[in-house]
Amino acid sequence: MSEFLPLDMLAFAPHPDDAELYCGGTLLLLKRAGRRTGIIDLTRGELSTRGNPDTRARETAEATRILQLDYRGNLSLPDGDIANTWENRITVAREIRRLRPRAVFLPYFRDRHPDHEHTSVLVREALFAAGLRKIETTDEDGLPQEAYRPPRAYYYMLTYEFEPGFTVDISAVQEEKLAAIRAYASQFNVRTSDAEPETYISRPEFLESLNGRSRRLGFYVGGEYGEGFIPLQMMRMEPEDMLGNGKMAK
Repeated sequence: MSEFLPLDMLAFAPHPDDAELYCGGTLLLLKRAGRRTGIIDLTRGELSTRGNPDTRARETAEATRILQLDYRGNLSLPDGDIANTWENRITVAREIRRLRPRAVFLPYFRDRHPDHEHTSVLVREALFAAGLRKIETTDEDGLPQEAYRPPRAYYYMLTYEFEPGFTVDISAVQEEKLAAIRAYASQFNVRTSDAEPETYISRPEFLESLNGRSRRLGFYVGGEYGEGFIPLQMMRMEPEDMLGNGKMAK
C-alpha cells in the first residue's frame, strides 16, 4: 500500500472497530472523493471479552476492504495499558512522519473507556512531538525522518457526546459504514457460542443508540445521518469561505 502514501486523512483508533464506529462514514466519503485514507489501531483488542486476536484480525481485514483504505496499521500496544510514555509518543510520531497525513482523526479526550482517553492524550502529544525537528527518529531502514506535523487534526466522538464544531453528512455512505461495523461479528450482537457473554457493545441497544445519534446529527445539518467533530486548533477562514457552497440545512 506504500504507493498511496502520503495520506490525506489518517485516523488513530485505540482498538480495531473504533474508527469504523465513530468516523468510518467520513473516511468513506473522503475515499469516494479520491482521497487517500488510513487507520492506525494502537492495540489488537486482545482483552476484548468476546472473540480473540486472530478473529479480530480477520474482521479488521474485512472492514478495511469495505472502507477501501489505502493503509491500515497496528502499533501492538498492550490493550488496557495505553500509556502516554516517551517511547509510545515516539512510536506514534514516527508513524506520523512516515505517513505524512494532511489531517488526523483522534478520539475525544473524555470517554467511558480509559484506553480511549489515553489514546487521545497520547496522539495529541505525539502530533506535537512529530513537528519538533530536534526530536530525532528513523524509518524502517534506519534513515533519519524529517519533522512533520499535520496542519489539521480533529477529535471524533466515541461513547460520550460533545457539541460538534461541525458535522459531516454521511447519509450517502451510511450502509457501507454499517457493513464495516458488522464485519466485527464477534463484537456486535452475534453470540458465536454459549461461552461468549453479553457485553456493553454486543447488545442491540448499542448500535441502535449509535444510529440514533447519527440520525440526530444528520438532521441538524439537513441530512439523514451525520458524524460530528471538533478541530483541535482554531481554523482559519477567508471571508469568501463564510458563504459556503450555497447550501443550507433544510
